[in-house]
Amino acid sequence: MEIKQSETTTKGEFYIEENGEKLAEMTYSKAGDTMMIIDHTQVSDKLRGTGAGKKLVLKAVEYSRANNIKILPLCPFAKSVFDKDPELSDVL
Repeated sequence: MEIKQSETTTKGEFYIEENGEKLAEMTYSKAGDTMMIIDHTQVSDKLRGTGAGKKLVLKAVEYSRANNIKILPLCPFAKSVFDKDPELSDVL
């Protein structure tokens, strides 16, 4: 399951696409150069139960660590992933 990323100057997303169809996405807004705000996560029924949503959040964590960016998880799903895993708290 390959996670791709697209980004503009103010917004971005991590997503999973298969055969030209976007099956999962997690969108974020950039707040300056040091913060990203995760605002939405959506997973198609085709990927439910595969952990795709969590994988999107973990990809955002990997990206934030590599770029020294903090994450503000406003999306309820993303927030629940952070709440359940204290090892992710360094990016909050």
